[in-house]
Amino acid sequence: MSRSLDALFRPRSIAVIGASRHPGKIGYTILKNIIDYGYRGRVYPVNPKATEILGLKAYPSVLDIPGPVDMAVVAVPAPIVQKVAEEAGKKGVKVLVVITSGFAETGNVEAEKRLVETARRYGMRILGPNIFGVAYTPIRLNATFGPGNLREGNIAFITQSGALGIALMGWTVMEELGLSAVVSMGNMADIDVVEVSEYLADDPHTRVITIYLEGLKPGTGRRFIEAMRRVTAKKPVIVIKAGRSRRGAAAAASHTGSLAGSDNVYSAAFKQTGILRAYTVEEMFDWARAFASQPLPRGENTIIITNGGGVGVLATDAAEEHGVKLLTPSKELRDKLSQTMPWFGSPRNPVDLTGQAVEENYEKALTVAFESGEVDNIILLYCRTAILDPVSLAETIVEVAGRYEDSGKPLLVSMIGGEDVYRAMNLLNRHSIPAYPSPERAVAALSAMLRYRSYREKIAGRAATS
Repeated sequence: MSRSLDALFRPRSIAVIGASRHPGKIGYTILKNIIDYGYRGRVYPVNPKATEILGLKAYPSVLDIPGPVDMAVVAVPAPIVQKVAEEAGKKGVKVLVVITSGFAETGNVEAEKRLVETARRYGMRILGPNIFGVAYTPIRLNATFGPGNLREGNIAFITQSGALGIALMGWTVMEELGLSAVVSMGNMADIDVVEVSEYLADDPHTRVITIYLEGLKPGTGRRFIEAMRRVTAKKPVIVIKAGRSRRGAAAAASHTGSLAGSDNVYSAAFKQTGILRAYTVEEMFDWARAFASQPLPRGENTIIITNGGGVGVLATDAAEEHGVKLLTPSKELRDKLSQTMPWFGSPRNPVDLTGQAVEENYEKALTVAFESGEVDNIILLYCRTAILDPVSLAETIVEVAGRYEDSGKPLLVSMIGGEDVYRAMNLLNRHSIPAYPSPERAVAALSAMLRYRSYREKIAGRAATS
């Protein structure tokens, strides 16, 4: 792993410059999040008008801090940022996390340029400006003014949008999505999406990288393609690219000062680099959930197990639309599946256990699928019935999946129903079994995994023949 961003993701000490005593202020929230989330390094509030904030001794300037400072989070008005950067440089700070807005995104390009020049003179790096902060859950770091609590996991989320990023931090907690990192990029005056992605590609706590991207800086396209090829050779990258329309591109330029450019150019770049392009936030995190919790498919043959014919048909249609190959079971496999269902069920694919299915039927069918050499991937569907409690079924699925966790077969689940079904899906997601409220979303997530598998096989083939 490159060590160049260690001070950003693994700082031993943090100064919050602009820390506030007043709840509701950004400088207060950032300091409180750092403390409450459990960061174990040294934390130094900096505020010339305070002697103590949230139980910590406050310092008039970063220069007055007695110990070394790896990271300085800057939350002061834009006219003061340059002075703060000079002081941080003299102190030996390694990275500035500049929360403050009012730079290139508002046309103040010269101020941003001076800030970068100052940082380079002292050997500092800059994240931002115009951001909400950075979080890295493996060391309990939440240096943001977003939600205070994050669910720890292995999905990294990089975003150019502050408000959207903050909202999605809270949404991931509700959806049982575990994050390894959250990085707000803002104007990318120095550290950019590429460099963060390269770092996270070697991060042992990250299995998949998700990116909300508005655009790149002019002249960085070739570097983006070359670097992201290296990243996707190691880990899947899912990007939702905003600014696809003409007016959207103009909005992106005014938002972070990025060059949105032609959407066709970005699509071509994503294809060349093996990046999976999502078109909605829902898609991006649906796919990330599957990558984060399931093994990469070893083959294409997929089986659908369901208790409802209609939902099985919907999944079949989605499989054809998304290029997911459905297995045609052999007679031997059909005979085994027939023993898991009533006589009027169907052992074909979709495997219809019928509306009379109970936990035992699902347990037997899932076991057959895991043990069959014909099956590479499993999609399990459930429609709420009066005779099968969804939470009880979820517990059964967790138990069976645990027995076969070394099978190398992805298992994705879709459950349809009311509040108790939602609780069942939460249980599955907490146990690293991706669960979705519609069959189409489960199929689309598996399709993304299969496309990434195909890309990995392609680059492995090129490497073998070169």
